[in-house]
Amino acid sequence: MSTSSQLREQALDGFWETIPSLWNFVRSYIRATATSKFDITVEQFHVLRFVRKGMSISELATAKNISRPAISQAVDVLVKKGLLTRVQNTKDRRYVTLALSDEGNALLDTVFKETRAWMKVHMSKLTNEELESIAKAMQAFKKILP
Repeated sequence: MSTSSQLREQALDGFWETIPSLWNFVRSYIRATATSKFDITVEQFHVLRFVRKGMSISELATAKNISRPAISQAVDVLVKKGLLTRVQNTKDRRYVTLALSDEGNALLDTVFKETRAWMKVHMSKLTNEELESIAKAMQAFKKILP
């Protein structure tokens, strides 16, 4: 029987052999869907995602390690496409809040819905026991998240 230390090492090896590749596989599909079906760049897609989370332009620039002018340019394009709106603060005109338009929300909802359907097709190759193990592993991983 394996010790806790050996099990932990096996789990770590399995993690590094699987999770990064799996995430890249899924992320590639998300990007391809966003860019090909909705004519937006990967960067614009990320801006939409982060705005949905309530981030400001400064927070977006920091999170993506991109200059504020580059983020502002992506925001400008998304505003022109009708996917984002800018709301100026009435008390301080220098402060602008970003919000997804109905079209922006619909775009993200569609990309994530299609990605979920795509993932279900790939996961249909797994047995019920394997799916159960994955579900249990995901619950276990949540315990180590901050």
